[in-house]
Amino acid sequence: MAKRLMRAREVPPEVIVTGGECQPHSAAELPTRRKVVRLRQPQEAAPQGEPHRQQEQAKDHFVTREGLTYAGQHLIVDMWDGHGFDDKQFIEATFRRAVEASKATLLHIHLHEFSGGGVSGVAVLAESHISIHTWPERGYAAVDIFMCGGAEPLKAVEVLRKAFQPRLATVAEHKRGIV
Repeated sequence: MAKRLMRAREVPPEVIVTGGECQPHSAAELPTRRKVVRLRQPQEAAPQGEPHRQQEQAKDHFVTREGLTYAGQHLIVDMWDGHGFDDKQFIEATFRRAVEASKATLLHIHLHEFSGGGVSGVAVLAESHISIHTWPERGYAAVDIFMCGGAEPLKAVEVLRKAFQPRLATVAEHKRGIV
């Protein structure tokens, strides 16, 4: 019940809500509260293949920040009472700006507009993806941002907030592939 009440309150844009707590920090600064189970040690990598494949694997795009090495940041963004959730062209333009702001590499965008007004789609990135599913009749949009390497997914969140102007936006972070 406390989480439901938290969501209903107005939250300033600089506050990221995660785990039912409000903290004025970026998602990158929030501690991870989960048990890390090591399935294999980094030196136990899979057998190497052809020489050109070895070079590709050397560029694995894992990041090291705050003493952790991981594949990338996965952000789950919930937006309530925003604008443009039913506009496929607006969403595509917003995705393009978000990709540029996050310094990611756009491969392609695919969006589908439903007869009821909702839009679902994905921007496929060299660094992973940004996806969206909207329910304009509920004033809700669910966005998933996963980026590896030097990309900055929190910059994409800033673009989304500015474009959709939600009354409330929450962001939860998960560091993927911690080694």
